[in-house]
Amino acid sequence: MFFCLPLFRYKEYLMKKGYMLSRLIRSFLSLLIIIVIVFTMVYTLVPRENIFFEDGTYRKLGGKPDEKTEYVNKTWKKLGYIDYVTISDYCLDLYGQGDDRMMNAISPDSPESADFKKLYESKGYIVEEFLSSKRLYAYRDVPIVKKLAKWFGNLLVLDTPWSVQDENNPDLPRYLKFGTTPTGAPALIGSGTVHKYLLYTDTNFPFIHQNILTLNLGASYPTFQGLDVLTVIFQSQGEEVKREVKFETGLESDSAIIFGTLKYKPVLDKIDQQKFVDNYADYQTKKNQPSMVGTSFIMGIFALLLSYGIGLPVGVAMAKNKDKLVDKMGMVYIIFIIAVPSLAYIYLFRFLGTTLFKLPSVFTVYGSNDIRSWILPAISLALPSISSLMLWMRRYVVDQMNSDYVKFAKAKGLNKSEIFGKHIFKNAVIPIAQGIPSSLAGCITGAIVTEAVYAVGGMGKMIPDSINKYNNSMIIALTFMFAGISIVSVLLGDIVLTKVDPRISLSEKAGRS
Repeated sequence: MFFCLPLFRYKEYLMKKGYMLSRLIRSFLSLLIIIVIVFTMVYTLVPRENIFFEDGTYRKLGGKPDEKTEYVNKTWKKLGYIDYVTISDYCLDLYGQGDDRMMNAISPDSPESADFKKLYESKGYIVEEFLSSKRLYAYRDVPIVKKLAKWFGNLLVLDTPWSVQDENNPDLPRYLKFGTTPTGAPALIGSGTVHKYLLYTDTNFPFIHQNILTLNLGASYPTFQGLDVLTVIFQSQGEEVKREVKFETGLESDSAIIFGTLKYKPVLDKIDQQKFVDNYADYQTKKNQPSMVGTSFIMGIFALLLSYGIGLPVGVAMAKNKDKLVDKMGMVYIIFIIAVPSLAYIYLFRFLGTTLFKLPSVFTVYGSNDIRSWILPAISLALPSISSLMLWMRRYVVDQMNSDYVKFAKAKGLNKSEIFGKHIFKNAVIPIAQGIPSSLAGCITGAIVTEAVYAVGGMGKMIPDSINKYNNSMIIALTFMFAGISIVSVLLGDIVLTKVDPRISLSEKAGRS
């Protein structure tokens, strides 16, 4: 008997561990399937010519056919649509840069052009001529399976001293060493790495940062041309916040540089050479507004606190006073929110807020540093959640109040407050608690309508904007992020459920019962 309880707990632990592992595997497979479906849709159903609709450079090349063809094919190659090579690339491999034979070799009638055409047609390429120069180029479509494999293969990037391969800098030192940033913070410094500071500390949460292993979700195009997707989402916005900075060269000037973001830059201009002692001169700057994801998250947290802070107690009050004035008034609000389109009641609420309380009609009037900017968007975002929580909390409490165990508790002589606090509320809040992780996840993804109405620079606009502007890399990256967050939130919801109600077990045998 002495060993029974420890053995039982150990067995329960193994069952729970097996269930969690199974859930993680299923979650990973779900995420994989979602990405494969979206990736296939984006790269097969959307004509690739559409990506140039918002490209200013493409429009400027309208009267230059050769340059336009070159730009189009290089862009498609960069985005993974095609393999592309020109006669110039072919001859450069043959003779090298600066060889006198290059000019004759790339001409349309040269033996090299004939060899180029024969070689690449044998590889399945389509060989064509530039309209003006008549020089040859070849291209072939990249199969969707190969695109997918490349995307997943480059998803995680390990930064090592051999990551940078620059032909113009053959003597680039390659090492890892401990040191400090120019601000005096401890850091792991690399050379030959993409990032200069692989591990560093600063005063910003979470205080310790790393660039050793990074997530690569591709480059944004055509909007934010060439900028890394994660940089677009997580970089701060607004005006630069400058302070007195002393660079490694000894130069002192006002700058908004974030030293922890320094990356390798192949070509330095004069200003770079004044500031930096090496090629690590590409950086991000500190600005006075939160990032897109930060803005949406802050607004979402405010809305979430309002939703639960108002929705739960009002729902309980409605249940306790069923069919009375409080209940009827609450139902009027719930029906109003359900019946009226969200855009209509948000505009109505904005009108009331601006006229009665003189609050800004758009977020950009005062910016993120003024609390008044957050009030109307956060409350507008909370309105539907409040009604939903009121409705479900009322239903759960009413259902629990009519349960047999409540009648039994009354028969035992327990007063109403004891019955409600120890039994009814505790059981009624269980399904509500499960939804908290999903609600937190929703804060990150943003709110399309609310952010559009109040001109909030958050995540809500990213998916529709990316779809409208054919920013395929951004669509896939956001799908990956949002799907991953949603899957994790569902798993966390189950874990929260077990903490709120010990009767629920996460194990393969017991399941969720």
